[in-house]
Amino acid sequence: MKTNKPIHAVLLATLLLSVSASVLADTYIYAGKLITSADSKLHSDKTVIVKDNKILEVKDGKVKGGDSDRFIDLSDSTLMPGLMDMHTHLSFQNEGPSSYMKRYTNNEADYAIESVTFAEKTLMAGFTLVRNLGDIANETVALRKAIDRGTVVGPRIYTSAKSIATTGGHADPSNGMSSNLMGDPGPRDGVINGVAEARKAVRQRYKDGADLIKITATGGVLSVAKNGQNPQFMKDELEAIVQTANDYGMTVAVHAHGKEGMKRAILAGVDSIEHGTYMDNEIFRLMRKHDVFYVPTILAGNFVAEKAKIDGYFPAIVRPKAAAIGPLIQSTFARAHENGVMIAFGTDSGVSAHGDNAKEFELMVEAGMSAMDAIRSATLNTAKLLKIEDTLGTVEPGKFADLVAVKGNPLDDITLLQNIQFVMKDGVVYKQ
Repeated sequence: MKTNKPIHAVLLATLLLSVSASVLADTYIYAGKLITSADSKLHSDKTVIVKDNKILEVKDGKVKGGDSDRFIDLSDSTLMPGLMDMHTHLSFQNEGPSSYMKRYTNNEADYAIESVTFAEKTLMAGFTLVRNLGDIANETVALRKAIDRGTVVGPRIYTSAKSIATTGGHADPSNGMSSNLMGDPGPRDGVINGVAEARKAVRQRYKDGADLIKITATGGVLSVAKNGQNPQFMKDELEAIVQTANDYGMTVAVHAHGKEGMKRAILAGVDSIEHGTYMDNEIFRLMRKHDVFYVPTILAGNFVAEKAKIDGYFPAIVRPKAAAIGPLIQSTFARAHENGVMIAFGTDSGVSAHGDNAKEFELMVEAGMSAMDAIRSATLNTAKLLKIEDTLGTVEPGKFADLVAVKGNPLDDITLLQNIQFVMKDGVVYKQ
């Protein structure tokens, strides 16, 4: 009996042919409308020329190139830089009560295999690059390598591998376990106490192949622990983490809900605050002064607030945190934006479903941000946060050819970004 080839095999074969063809031919992409993100203008009637994996030129009008060149007609569409999500968890997806059992039933390989599906969904949703802020056993390091090799389809990944927590803190993997299972996790497991262990945990992440450091400076919503906002690192521990990360060329992303934990982290020199629920004017001033980005994750806040209304969806200890903290993030975002805090797009996908990342744009615009600024938060600003603005984040000659498009004009209807029609990453077309 004849069977069809698996879709992944077909896709990979197509991509190999595309890569081979790109060596011989340039790609001419005609866009009815173009958002470069280098400015706040909507450009019309432009052709973006891609040579190998980089943007060669942006020309006025419809230019088709030579007979051997490939021409892609996006006359009815808006072309823009590939979107970037600064807060994802590609090896996990919340599925209610069963999610908390997975740490007892899943092996490392299970998380790694699940991540392959989630990575492809993310890329097909138009997100050509993500930061992965926390995994189980370095499986997103392996995923990043597989994508870079071309054996798996997915976005560019900057991963923190396992997050760093304190004993009993948010991201201590033994929270909620019985005492005979709990053990005493240490720096290798991403759990520290004191300056020496803080430095060791950063160096272990570097050794494991992480690209950056993620710490949980306050309590969190979904961890099996009572407090969702208390500070969980001492100042000297935070300073040790930041200093050591800087030595290894790594940025530091900070999960934080409560004010005191955010304040300590900002003063220690971190690069971004994630969630930031209980920010106030003092925190806004400190973030502006120290050039710290805010990654809001409104989508995750809304998701957990809705699920908290369902009996049994979350453990009893989690439900009140989800109900109290979740609904506040959108209003915090609105105030942060009004106060001039630098915003970088992030969703916390994995809490909500992978592939739904673009719903965050709708929530940002709903809270008062312009559609153009929301798009730039996921292109230019994200590149700045990652310190890669010289290679990605805008449609300009010399940049890597990460491009996406939607039919129509997302500046008129931001929800169009939830239906991406065209995806190119590194000069290769993955969706058209």
